[in-house]
Amino acid sequence: MIAALILLPLLAALIVWFMKPGLRRAKVLPVAAVLHLALVVIVLTRSFHLSPGAWFRLDPLGGWILLVVSTLFTICASYAPAYLALRQERDFGIFGVCMLTFLAMASVVATSRHPGVLWVGMEAMTLTTTPLLYYNKNKRSLEATWKYLLICSVGMALALLGTFFVAYAAQLGGLHEPIYLDRLVDHARAMPAPWLKAGFVLLLVGYGTKMGLAPMHTWKPDAYGETPGIVGTILAGGVTSMAFLSLMRMFSILAAAGLGDFARQLLVVMGLMSMAWAFVFMIRQGDLRRLLAYSSVEHMGILAFGVGIGGKATLFALFHVAANALVKSVLFLGSGNIVRSFSSKNLADVTGAIRRLPVSGWCFLLGFVAVVGSPPFAPFTSIFGIASAALGGGHILTGTLFLGLLGGIFVAMGSVVLPVLQGNPNPNTVRTHYHDTAGLTAPLVGALVLALALGLWLPGPLYSLLAKAALLVEGHP
Repeated sequence: MIAALILLPLLAALIVWFMKPGLRRAKVLPVAAVLHLALVVIVLTRSFHLSPGAWFRLDPLGGWILLVVSTLFTICASYAPAYLALRQERDFGIFGVCMLTFLAMASVVATSRHPGVLWVGMEAMTLTTTPLLYYNKNKRSLEATWKYLLICSVGMALALLGTFFVAYAAQLGGLHEPIYLDRLVDHARAMPAPWLKAGFVLLLVGYGTKMGLAPMHTWKPDAYGETPGIVGTILAGGVTSMAFLSLMRMFSILAAAGLGDFARQLLVVMGLMSMAWAFVFMIRQGDLRRLLAYSSVEHMGILAFGVGIGGKATLFALFHVAANALVKSVLFLGSGNIVRSFSSKNLADVTGAIRRLPVSGWCFLLGFVAVVGSPPFAPFTSIFGIASAALGGGHILTGTLFLGLLGGIFVAMGSVVLPVLQGNPNPNTVRTHYHDTAGLTAPLVGALVLALALGLWLPGPLYSLLAKAALLVEGHP
């Protein structure tokens, strides 16, 4: 069953590659996505007590993140046929293959039990998603593609070096290959602390680059700004979530070794720095997609801050992975519809989007309300939980800074977004023939409904999965 999670998207990618050109190939994406999501749910309903010697298996932590990413991919895949029908001048073959291979590599990262295999999966994800950034085939998208490839490759090189440090610490602690993640956690206290600390710093910088934590986030504004909305969704909710999972695998080793306080302090600093950086660059931002890029930097900071606080905040940080992914899908896909209708992503040219695109405009507005942490959407639940854990746990200064940055970001982002949606369209702007259709708006509505539902009620099985995942992050097998 675990093999099927990896092989199903690869098989679908082969089908797309060998099919004759045409829109029929686009229909493979939603079929493969639904089947993959069904497989994830089936695996999660089974017992997690599998062989500890397995190279691939799905534990609660990997299962939660893969469930989020598979759901996000299904939303994007449902959007893809209607979107690709508007872009028939582009070759869908490479696009479809890269999208499906991304899903396969996400399954590799989520199920891998060896830090080396996990790194291979993350690096393959970088290479797989790189061609997606060049989909528009212009000078700016080429520049964004090279920045993404170069900066993320440097980050992955540092993550590999950090993995070597952890492996050497395991050897010094008497643990030899295969160094499965379970064995690393069980024998963590026997490993030398200096090597573990140095390894975690490298891994934080390496995987933090892929997450987009400041100041290693410099690929994000260009990458998100020059790609289609569907690709931005995959990057903001999929790639970053898998990078966060990879970092949490390493964090759990330090927590089990009794070095959790050291790692948490770094995460709190990186989290607050990312939020502050995002706030500064959101002020009077003139590009819609770049605004969303800095919003992504902010929310990666929220994830790091939550895990850095620890305790109950860890559970809410993991819940925020889902909240962020769902809301980002609404914002990125909605922004894609808006940009096409106005033929511009310059905010000076985009006003009155709700009048021109009622469904996309209202979805984008509600997505903005959700992403800044307003009730009753899922981000409010996770952000409120993290803030409560921080202040209730005695982290008064950092908790106050966290809330202050959230308030500043709300004002900065709102001052940019609201003029885009309200008022009347400028008669001097380009009026294209693009308009709301069921295929372009139903995925947005579905994602928004899911974000609302999770904000109001978290089913018992999902809460149980989250609680088990949080224990794994804290270094408890």
